[in-house]
Amino acid sequence: MICLTISDEIVPAIYSLNIKQRFGDVGCVLSCGDLPYYYLEFIVTMLCVPCYYVKGNHDTVEIRENGDVLTEPCGCVSLETTCVVHEGTLIGGLGGSVRYNQEPGPQYTEVEMLTRIWRMAPQLIVNRLRYGRYLDVLLTHAPPLGIHNGPDRPHRGFRAFLFFMDMFAPRYLIHGHVHRSYGVREPWQTRYRRTLVINTAGYRLVSIEISKAVMS
Repeated sequence: MICLTISDEIVPAIYSLNIKQRFGDVGCVLSCGDLPYYYLEFIVTMLCVPCYYVKGNHDTVEIRENGDVLTEPCGCVSLETTCVVHEGTLIGGLGGSVRYNQEPGPQYTEVEMLTRIWRMAPQLIVNRLRYGRYLDVLLTHAPPLGIHNGPDRPHRGFRAFLFFMDMFAPRYLIHGHVHRSYGVREPWQTRYRRTLVINTAGYRLVSIEISKAVMS
């Protein structure tokens, strides 16, 4: 299954009337946060595929020209502390960043993120009993601690995500938050034990299989 993974940056090649020609073979969209809701809605409308998402630390509300106030993108499925099965692939999500100030938006301490993981754990155990594995893909906004981290505290990763990978061994952890413009020289994909960690700031095309992945 080919997935369009997106985060943090509006990409002109995607926000285009030619999106269907460029990404017509995509089976679903995976969004890792900090994107305008209208952008997600445009992609879903044009590609006619599901969009699963988590929120970034800057995602709060979006006010439309007609005065409507949106707290969620229309036509998209939130994966915050939950998971779904899409074409046989188990996908879950934990959005937000490390807490670094008191501004509105999803920010969490390590203890708060661990609490969110335990809230998700019963569903993962059911997955294990039913499908023989806990999770295939974990969507996050922030990276794990020490992997693809940015140069400052706001872009530091969660130690809790290392715990998640140790415990539940997802095939992939796909995150955003660390923009290419920050000049971080770390690779965009890193293997951590049984999990391939992918930074999708901007976008990537990821072919997700149970046994392997091919990316561009």
